[in-house]
Amino acid sequence: MTPLRSTLRADAQRNREQLIATAAEVFASGRAISLDAIAKRAGVGNATLYRHFPTREDLVEEVYRDQIRPLREDARTLLATKPPAQALHAWMLRFADWAGERRGICEALVAMSASGRFGTGPVCDEVQQVLAMVLEAGATAGELRSDIDPVEVGGILVGLLSVADAPEQRPQLNRMLDVVVDGLRPR
Repeated sequence: MTPLRSTLRADAQRNREQLIATAAEVFASGRAISLDAIAKRAGVGNATLYRHFPTREDLVEEVYRDQIRPLREDARTLLATKPPAQALHAWMLRFADWAGERRGICEALVAMSASGRFGTGPVCDEVQQVLAMVLEAGATAGELRSDIDPVEVGGILVGLLSVADAPEQRPQLNRMLDVVVDGLRPR
């Protein structure tokens, strides 16, 4: 994972920040680009990039670290206005919208889930915490099972996004989320 910010020398911190800014710019452009090209564009060597971000997923997660946090407030608002099971469904659709607007995040989350690393980065951590909050509210209300791990639901969500993340696939995603939420109800 990426080093803690407070432990970096000033020049290393500048390099790290330059890599993040360059990657954010590249990801926003929508163009596919290699990590080596990002390092070159940022004015640092490949070793510097890989020292800070050993994988593409680590870099993608860091770029979107601060952008995921508003989804927590969305979950709170949904829980205040809808029953927990409906709030879960609605939040997962909002997450799909959020992820669809950010190049590379779906691919990074799928790769992390496939490698067993889901929940180990800032974006995954936030998703896990939001899911835990909604699942707990659902269990308390008797609408959702109490034996469900948020990591498992996050993995399911990522899997769904890997096959239905395009805007034209929204009806398919909505139906699949109906099945997921139904499967989370107590029997």
